[in-house]
Amino acid sequence: MCCWGHLRTKLLLPPGLSTSDFRLLISQVNGCVFFPGLFFTFKHIFKTRFKNWKDADGALVSERMVSAIHAIMASTAGVLIVASCSDIMTDRHWLATDFVWFGAPYMAYDIYAMYQVHYLKEKDKGHAEYKGHSIHTVTKFLCKDFLFVLHHVALLTIFMPVSLFLRRGLGDFFIGCFFITELSTPFLSAGGVLIQMGLQDSTLHKINGLMLLLTFFLCRILLFPFMYWVYGRNYNVAFYKVALHLPLHCNLGNLCILAPQLYWFTLLCRKARRLFLQQHKKRDGQSPKTS
Repeated sequence: MCCWGHLRTKLLLPPGLSTSDFRLLISQVNGCVFFPGLFFTFKHIFKTRFKNWKDADGALVSERMVSAIHAIMASTAGVLIVASCSDIMTDRHWLATDFVWFGAPYMAYDIYAMYQVHYLKEKDKGHAEYKGHSIHTVTKFLCKDFLFVLHHVALLTIFMPVSLFLRRGLGDFFIGCFFITELSTPFLSAGGVLIQMGLQDSTLHKINGLMLLLTFFLCRILLFPFMYWVYGRNYNVAFYKVALHLPLHCNLGNLCILAPQLYWFTLLCRKARRLFLQQHKKRDGQSPKTS
């Protein structure tokens, strides 16, 4: 049976392509099919089940659902990688490479999905320039969601090549850590879905908001000093000296990734404060007045 499986793999291999390269190619093809396929499937389901929803509503919830699924897969892969690496520099795990190939198409897909949501929202508002796709509609989208698009493009053009081709097989542990940053995304997506369902004042939405702030802080901000601490512990370097022991490009890369996370966390905290004050005003307005 083993021989037959090996022979079948060899027969399917294109000339000049190794078994491992073929596996990675299949992973990327699967990603190219999986994420857009999920998006259009969800859109179709929501269109048939929720007749009162506009096209933009179905697209928004579909995009959030796919984001949550990708994030759960990425963070699960990250936990498996981190848990399996005793040596943070030399230990290997196949997911550190395979999931990058599988997940990379998600970034390109998500830019398209975000544009679709933007376009359909503006079209539903009756804006004349959104009767069809044009350079103008794309430009408006890029201006509105510039930081998100830049984040996705940077992951595709910088993080992906570095993690696949420039690491020399080192640092799977840290790739796993970066995957874990996605742990907050399901709560972000759930918040959008709850609002769409009219549950923005529910206890569930409040709990979800607290979980979003907690996971975002732990997995997207506190994760960076944690990685420096782990490196220092592994090589007997004091925490405050770790940055001096790392190449400059590693520190700059971490700083470039951390900076937008701090910005987004600030926005989340401001939004949470605004919602809290609104709820407080509602309670004050509804409380009975005593003479």
